[in-house]
Amino acid sequence: MHNDTIFALASGRGRAGVAVVRLSGPDAFAILEKLTDRPLPAVRRAAVRDIYSLDRFFVIDQALVLLFEGPGSFTGEDVVEIHLHGGPALITALFDQLIQLPDTRPADPGEYTRRAFEHGKLDLTEAEGLGDLVNAETHAQHQQALRQMRGELGEIYTRWREELISYLAHLEADIDFPDEDLPDGVAGLVRPKIAALKSEIRQHLADGHRGEKIREGLDVVILGAPNVGKSSLLNKLARREVAIVSEQAGTTRDIVEVHLDLAGYPVTIADTAGIREATDQIEQEGVRRARARAENADIRIFMTEPGDPPLAETEFGDMVTEASYHLINKQDLLDQADRTPGHDRQFLISVRTEEGLNRFLTRLEEDVVRLLDVSGAPSLTRVRHRQALEECCASLERFEQAPEQELAAEDVRLAARALGRITGRVDVEDILDVVFGDFCIGK
Repeated sequence: MHNDTIFALASGRGRAGVAVVRLSGPDAFAILEKLTDRPLPAVRRAAVRDIYSLDRFFVIDQALVLLFEGPGSFTGEDVVEIHLHGGPALITALFDQLIQLPDTRPADPGEYTRRAFEHGKLDLTEAEGLGDLVNAETHAQHQQALRQMRGELGEIYTRWREELISYLAHLEADIDFPDEDLPDGVAGLVRPKIAALKSEIRQHLADGHRGEKIREGLDVVILGAPNVGKSSLLNKLARREVAIVSEQAGTTRDIVEVHLDLAGYPVTIADTAGIREATDQIEQEGVRRARARAENADIRIFMTEPGDPPLAETEFGDMVTEASYHLINKQDLLDQADRTPGHDRQFLISVRTEEGLNRFLTRLEEDVVRLLDVSGAPSLTRVRHRQALEECCASLERFEQAPEQELAAEDVRLAARALGRITGRVDVEDILDVVFGDFCIGK
C-alpha cells in the first residue's frame, strides 16, 4: 500500500473550459476537506464547492468535485477529482497549495495506472492498452487499443497460463505420487495437449507483426532515380510541402518521412535519396540509407519515367518484389497514344496533374487494410510480448525432448512463468518502470 497521496492534471494543458485535477491516495478525502469550507459530498455524487487556499486567505475557484472510494476507484485507492475552470493560473494556484501538504506530491508519469495495476484493477496488457488508447491517432489504433484495454489480449495469455499450470499439476502428480492409484499414463495424456497449445502460440506469433505495425505505423518507402518525382509524390500524399522539390538532381540526401492516416490505419511514408552511381560522399551515404530503409520496408513504391528501362534493369532492380508498386510518372508529357497500359501493380501517373493518383491510392489503401486488418483475433502489440511468447515456446520444445520427468515438469513451469510475465503475474518488477514510463503525467 502507498502511504503518500499523489496529484496531477488529468486533462490537457493550456487554456480550456475545464481542467481536471486528480488526487489518489489515503489522504485524498482529507485534503479536499482542507480546501473547502463545507462537508464532503456523497461518494460518486458531483457537487459544487469553493476551493480555498490552505490559510483561507483567498478562493482559488468554484469547482465541481467528485469522490471515488477505494477499492472501487480506477486506482483502487480513494480518489478525488476537482473540476476547475481551465485557466493556467488556477491550476498553478491549486498545485501551490497541494505541494505544501505532508505526504502529498505530484504524480510521476503513469503512476495512476501503475497503482491501478498494483491494486489488481487491471493487468499489464490492459494497462498498455490504456496507454495506447490515450496515444491513438487513427481508427485502427483506437480499436486495437480499446480491445486490449478491455482485456481481450490478456484473456488469451491468462487462459494459456492456466492450461499449463493444470498440465503441470498432472505431471507433478506422476512425480510425487508414483505408487498412488492414479490413472495410467497421465503424463502421456498431457503431452499432446501441450503440443497443441504450443502450436496455438506459434500461430499467434506468426501474425506478420500486425499488432506492432498498427501501433507504430506501416512502413512505406518511395524509391527511384533522381528527379523522377519522389519528393513531389510525398508532398501530394501529405497534402503539404514536406520535401524540397527542385529540378536539380540529388536534392534529397537523407530520408524524409510523413505520417499519414490511410483508410483509418497508420502509415509512415518515406522519401529517399535518388538511387544512382553517386560520386560525392554525402549522396553516396543517402543512397546507402535508401537501400537500408527499403530492406525493412513493408511496402516499396518504385518510380520511373516514360522511356526508362524495366525495373529489373535499373540501379534498384535487385530490390523489386512481386508486392512492389511501380509508378511511371510524367504521363502528362506524353500523347495519349504513347501511354503504355499499366498492369496490376503498375500505375501510369502524373504527380503534377494528379492523373492516376486516385487509382493508385485506392489500391495502396486495399493493401494496407489487408496487412493490418483488426477485425480478427487480437494481435500481440509489443516486443516484450513476443519475447515472452518465444521464451514460452522454447521451454515447451525443451519439454518435448526432456530425458527425465522432473526436467520436463520444470520446463512447463518456466513456460507458464514466461506467460505470467506478459500479464504481470510474476517477475515483472524490473519492467514496470519501462511500461509506465511512457505514459503521460496524470494517467
